[in-house]
Amino acid sequence: MSCAPPPAFWQRQPQLPRDVQDFLRGRTGPALRDPGGRGGLAWPMVLGAPRLRQEHPGGIPEEQLLARAAGPLAAVGIPDPREAWEEALDACPDLAQRGAEGWMPHQRWGAFGPLLSLRCGVALLVLTGLPADHQYPLAAAAGLHNACLFHECHEALEPLWDPAEGDLRSGLQGLILLAGGYHHQQFHQRGGAEALWRDALERATGTELPTPWGVLAFGQALDATAQRLRWMEANPETRDLAPLWEFPRPVWELK
Repeated sequence: MSCAPPPAFWQRQPQLPRDVQDFLRGRTGPALRDPGGRGGLAWPMVLGAPRLRQEHPGGIPEEQLLARAAGPLAAVGIPDPREAWEEALDACPDLAQRGAEGWMPHQRWGAFGPLLSLRCGVALLVLTGLPADHQYPLAAAAGLHNACLFHECHEALEPLWDPAEGDLRSGLQGLILLAGGYHHQQFHQRGGAEALWRDALERATGTELPTPWGVLAFGQALDATAQRLRWMEANPETRDLAPLWEFPRPVWELK
């Protein structure tokens, strides 16, 4: 039995304001669509890092910002952090603002800096190890799901689902609904979780989905979800969803 701790996001999450959600989506979207966009996650990861913000309350000096981002950027094939930083600032005016001594998170998202730093860092870590080939979108979805970044998982699957047809479209829809239900669990939204999980179990038949990007096995996740639904049926009036976290964490496997 593994003694590894659960992922950082396998717990109840705070609700982000709409504009902060939009900012986060703007950073993760390019990384999910194209492996070349992964480097964009490095900047909010560094800018919002709690220790750096504590050490540099007047802003992170640019040279230190670039040095901190250099390693993660190099890992995804971006050799020049200064050029990448200038491109990021030009493309994303709401990324950063100048402080008295250096760069700070933009006021649009800065109050949620530590959470967004962690979220972007985990997403970047998941995406960094993936092959930049035709399997990338589905591998990204599976990795993000297993890291409990369920909203990002949904965002990765949607472009695959949109043009799909037949059993592939239905299967991908089931997986999107499954991830969406766990996203609702993270906010303790019983109605949304229950409704999406029931729809997911109707659509996600079998335990594997063959796709042009690989075979995704999700039988363990279906079992984990069915356990939660049985608990909900046995406790129809209970609004406290804390017991749901005691059931197995859902896991997907890309073959």
